[in-house]
Amino acid sequence: MMLRDPRRLLRVSVAPAAALAVAVLSSLSRCSLLEPEDCVISALSPYFGTKTRYEDVNPGLLLDPEAPRRDPELLEETCTPVQLVALIRHGTRYPTAKQIRKLRQLHGLLQAREPGDDKTCAAGSHDLRAALAAWPLGYAEWMDGQLVEKGWQDMRQLALRLASLFPALFSFENYCRLQLITSSKHRCVDSGAAFLQGLWQHYHPGLPPPDIADMECGTPRINDKLMRFFDHCEKLLTEVERNATALYHVEAFKTGPEMQNIVKKVAATLQVPVSNLSADLIQVAFFTCSFDLAIKGVKSPWCDVFDIDDAKVSASFLPSHPSVWSCRDTSSTAFSHGLLQRQGAPNSLQL
Repeated sequence: MMLRDPRRLLRVSVAPAAALAVAVLSSLSRCSLLEPEDCVISALSPYFGTKTRYEDVNPGLLLDPEAPRRDPELLEETCTPVQLVALIRHGTRYPTAKQIRKLRQLHGLLQAREPGDDKTCAAGSHDLRAALAAWPLGYAEWMDGQLVEKGWQDMRQLALRLASLFPALFSFENYCRLQLITSSKHRCVDSGAAFLQGLWQHYHPGLPPPDIADMECGTPRINDKLMRFFDHCEKLLTEVERNATALYHVEAFKTGPEMQNIVKKVAATLQVPVSNLSADLIQVAFFTCSFDLAIKGVKSPWCDVFDIDDAKVSASFLPSHPSVWSCRDTSSTAFSHGLLQRQGAPNSLQL
């Protein structure tokens, strides 16, 4: 998002990032702010990376998601913002179709267990396996990474917070100076639309927003060459994406002792053969805890499959890491630095 006040000569940039960085917050500090019934948390939350629930990054959202929070060191009268540039991640989304298929595969392994097989389980493993088998799948392939209703709400509320925090920049006179850029991913396009709906609420409180195309500011502009630059980088495509040897470290991690220990542990918990599980399925099981927290506001039994040590290993197996690891096989520092930016960029909005 880019807004500029033409009346000012002084130029100051403020770049708030919506949950691109994950703050490691203790469960105690989060719960102290909330009523007991609102405190749905998991000790694994600090390790979910970009799948972290936004409320775990900013606990204040649970108290008042529309109230802006100013850095106390930036007093209102000591800083005059004249331009705002923000790189904003999309709102809360469903798992992708690929993730849902893997989750269904895990669910099928649990459902395929014979009733008599549970006699050999330890009591704790039996109880957890039974809870997992009874836990509803809850996701269908058509959802495929789409923005959930809460995701629309995330972006509307973010717009309201920014407009309240920077009233001069977000004045109605500046509305059409707004430049909203998004990738073509539907969750990003929808996030941009939801952000504009939030601004409409700010300018026209109490009135239902019109279609995005009918708003004064117009629809978000799609620019994949900017927002998904890695898809258009020939060096990345040639030396990494189409180069099997560049992903050596990824496969080494999947088959390494740390990940294989977790595979064996989860196999014992689910009472399924180790050969039926893989590092990819383990990652989906790990992230199912985060999806249920973010989308449904519940702590599912999948959160109890892993402990903190497991989470630290699983956190090393994030979607962007194949690109980061492959940097070890490149000689260009600039190229490697570019790869490190990949994690947030595909699903981001620039306004």
